[in-house]
Amino acid sequence: MGANYLNKGDTMIYADNAATTKLDIDAYEAMKPYLLENYGNASQVYSFSRPAKKALKEAREMIAECINASPEEIFFTSGGTESDNWAIKGMLEYGDNRTTITSNIEHHAVLHTCNTIERLGYAVKYIPVNSDGVVQPETLSSCITNDTKLVSIMMVNNEIGTIQPIKQLCKIAHKHHAIFHTDAVQAAAHMPIDVQDLGVDMLSASGHKFHAPKGIGFLYKKRGIPLHSYADGGAQEFGLRAGTENIASIVAMAVAFQKYCKQIEKNTKKLQKMEKIFLNTLSEIDFIRNGGKEIVAGNMNLSIKNAEGEMLLHRLDMQGICISTGSACNSGNTQISHVIRAIGVP
Repeated sequence: MGANYLNKGDTMIYADNAATTKLDIDAYEAMKPYLLENYGNASQVYSFSRPAKKALKEAREMIAECINASPEEIFFTSGGTESDNWAIKGMLEYGDNRTTITSNIEHHAVLHTCNTIERLGYAVKYIPVNSDGVVQPETLSSCITNDTKLVSIMMVNNEIGTIQPIKQLCKIAHKHHAIFHTDAVQAAAHMPIDVQDLGVDMLSASGHKFHAPKGIGFLYKKRGIPLHSYADGGAQEFGLRAGTENIASIVAMAVAFQKYCKQIEKNTKKLQKMEKIFLNTLSEIDFIRNGGKEIVAGNMNLSIKNAEGEMLLHRLDMQGICISTGSACNSGNTQISHVIRAIGVP
């Protein structure tokens, strides 16, 4: 961490919230009782477990309300990666030759999952994006057929912040009787989400991207969408994901999600103001901002001429400024980001 290089009293500048966020104090306080006092197993029937069972129910309701879903359509997971894996692998049927379609700028939780099902013999198509990093509806229309089973396109790209035309893409998928999944990990609590209006069949989210703890997330699955269980064992999560529920983290995620969904407009204005100040400060530097015009507030991906990203990262780190050169899930790889390569940055 950059803080290792700071003198006592200096302030670290953390500019990598796309990787993870600080735990919200209200979320922290909400989870404490379920760690220290109401630690009962929500699956038990005795009275000591009732607070945990009630908290689980209320958290599901809170999250559902924020995205205009029904509580029984919310399934708690360990995070966005699990939700993405479940949405894609849970659709597989032995001998089913139908195709999965995704884009070439998805998070590796989607891309590597698609690579895996390809190795198992299932067909996958990877469609390109334009220079802004947008999956154009006509591109999807040109390759989708009635033999397409699943389309998985992220709502907001985690590296360049591009907002995808999910509603239009979803209509195209449904026209061909395909199921539509969106990885909304970088969108949840950062922009309004209405699953009914968008028409999506499944949606992934991860708590630590909106000030909830790490290791908790959820998958929205529209009622009636067929999906195989993620883990076999007990009957938790309506029989589709076995394992004792992480009540403390679930409660914290619900509190944080509700809190930051209510503050989207306020936070967006603040971030956009900060963006303008920052870009004006860099006006004498030769750089381009990647991602086009439709970008979620707060996500800034810059390519600076004749400057190596890794070098900049380390020099800024020595001054206590934390930035990223790509996805945190791929930070050990010093190659050019697959997203940057896909949009053709010089």
